[in-house]
Amino acid sequence: MHKRDLTPSIGVEYTGLSHDELARPEIFDDIVASLHRRDLVVVRGIDLTPRQQIDLAARIGRPVPFLLADWRHPEFAEILVSSNERKAGRPVGIERVGHFWHQDSSFDADPSAYTVLHGVNVPQDCGHTVFAAAADVYDRLPQEWKELLDDRVGLHTLTKQQRIAPEHVGLSIAEVRALVARQYPPVEHPVVRRDPHTGRRFLYAARAYMDRVVGLDANQNEAFFDLVDTLLADPDHTYTHRWTPHDLLLWKTATTYHVATDLPPGIRRTVHRVSVAAA
Repeated sequence: MHKRDLTPSIGVEYTGLSHDELARPEIFDDIVASLHRRDLVVVRGIDLTPRQQIDLAARIGRPVPFLLADWRHPEFAEILVSSNERKAGRPVGIERVGHFWHQDSSFDADPSAYTVLHGVNVPQDCGHTVFAAAADVYDRLPQEWKELLDDRVGLHTLTKQQRIAPEHVGLSIAEVRALVARQYPPVEHPVVRRDPHTGRRFLYAARAYMDRVVGLDANQNEAFFDLVDTLLADPDHTYTHRWTPHDLLLWKTATTYHVATDLPPGIRRTVHRVSVAAA
């Protein structure tokens, strides 16, 4: 087994592990410690069945069915299938998931603590995933923004990213937004939080899943989201994961921003995601 830090701000990579070795308590405990310390863990080349992925996820917490039922694996409710592939003329999973900077499921009142993602069929020269540490983003905020955001809450919502479903046919845009708001009511989370594992303060806010910072006016909110986008776009403070077959990724959902990059036409990609509530 070999391990190394991926960037100064986020990530640890493990190579040379088999599934049997990954199951050994001392190795898995080391991975969990790296996850808590560095937000993101990459285990290269671990070929897992869906059941094995769920069982591994269960060692760090409680795998939970994904909030949006239409996106679940047909046999395993704990697995979200992100895929642009088709079998027998039907979609294998949901296409274009997370093509915007976000922290997983912040629109949920009680988001899962961890995400476990497995590359089932992944291209190696495109379709990358980019990560940034929310503590590093907070550290780079100008002091005046840190003071302005202290003790503020953010209003998180799914309405910006909800996809059109059969029940929306015939509705106006305003009616669709109202329906989604009733199905998934907005929730509040502190904008600045403290990581219980490291003690560091981190930013919990992204334009895609947030309506606004409560108490800021419209211009201030727009300036805030623009600032966050600028900080996230800095390549010196991100890690780009270039997938290889069967990579396994684990991250802390609150402290880890990420975005999926686009695929060229005709390139197939399938990944399995498990959301894990804290033990």
